[in-house]
Amino acid sequence: MVIMIKNLIIALKLIAKGSRGYYIWLAVLGVFIFIGATSYIQQLRTGLIETAMRDQVSWGFYIANFTFLVGVAAAAVLLVIPAYLYHFKPIKEIVLFGELIAVTAVSMCLMFIIADMGRPERAWHIFPPPFGKMHFPASLLAWDFIVLNGYLGINLFIAFYAMYKVSHGKEYNMKLLLPMILLSIPWAVSIHTVTAFLYNGLSARPFWNASILAPRFLASAFVSGPALMLILFQIIRKISKLEIEDRAVFKIAELMAFAMAINLFLLLAEVFKEFYSGSVHMAPMKYLYFGLHGHTGLVAFMWIALLFNITAFIVLLVPKTRENYFTLNLACVFLIIGVYIEKGAGLVFPGFIPGTLGEIYEYIPTALEMNVTLGIWATGALIYTVLAKIAIPIDTGELRFVSKEMPKPVHPVR
Repeated sequence: MVIMIKNLIIALKLIAKGSRGYYIWLAVLGVFIFIGATSYIQQLRTGLIETAMRDQVSWGFYIANFTFLVGVAAAAVLLVIPAYLYHFKPIKEIVLFGELIAVTAVSMCLMFIIADMGRPERAWHIFPPPFGKMHFPASLLAWDFIVLNGYLGINLFIAFYAMYKVSHGKEYNMKLLLPMILLSIPWAVSIHTVTAFLYNGLSARPFWNASILAPRFLASAFVSGPALMLILFQIIRKISKLEIEDRAVFKIAELMAFAMAINLFLLLAEVFKEFYSGSVHMAPMKYLYFGLHGHTGLVAFMWIALLFNITAFIVLLVPKTRENYFTLNLACVFLIIGVYIEKGAGLVFPGFIPGTLGEIYEYIPTALEMNVTLGIWATGALIYTVLAKIAIPIDTGELRFVSKEMPKPVHPVR
């Protein structure tokens, strides 16, 4: 117990210590978290009427962010597969930080679900016995609860087990770690598949009622998640002593190009099906790209998203531009914005437009929703900052915790 307390004190001191820029970063995040928390308290006091969600559009900005972040979490598998199945050493060196991104993203997903609940104290309906009364297997929300929390548990175990062993100068027990790593691969696919099932299982919403929704979700996830990772990896490499090879960055970018090709193809297939059939069910797609009866709230955003995605795909497809950091980073920013719009506003809102009675209610998030969302993103950034603040010196060998038997420090087994 004494040793555990000492190690905890070492970790807390490490988190509290940093440069002036680090303190400014924490202060900025603290301000955003405070704004989000106060806005959410106001929402709890007065109810979801404070948001722009109504009976016509009952899923809004919170669920849009949730859907995007599920993809970011699932994208960690894009590092796990080449690292552990194909033993690609440059990616193996940084797979831990991909796992931490998955932990952060799933944590934010759960926060967005809570924010979207008008009565969060009733969440016991999705908890398993003896803590609640989960409607399993009939409810897809129960499935989503299981896969999200299961994926969070798997990634927490992998990341913290690895950090614990390395921080005590010991080698990984691969007989224990490898099964969890292999399990994380289909589990990553499951979290976004179940999320897609939440949408296309609603037969009254024809815009979502498409069998290719799950493959589209996965393809876009393997684009937006790695794009965010590449930017974070470059920041980490710049502000720390962690070595991240260019080969790892460029290989991830190459995999993103293949995933983007699949995503664009599936989007084309869906657009063709809607517009060529000419049925009444094309109304949501028409609303997205051309407007419907004078309502054009999302048209500009969708064309910008499409332009960004195509441009980024071309950049990643050409080796010369893919291996140039300026164009690569520009492509990553384009992909994050493009997929965020496509899987957020471009997926959630038009599913309700027009409504089942033909009514068109254009949903625009309120300032309160934006503040709560900003607070959750800031909380996620704080979680990853704290995790990385501990993981980086452990990975580089600068930090070793106290143990009963202090063996000679070894380099982490890759």
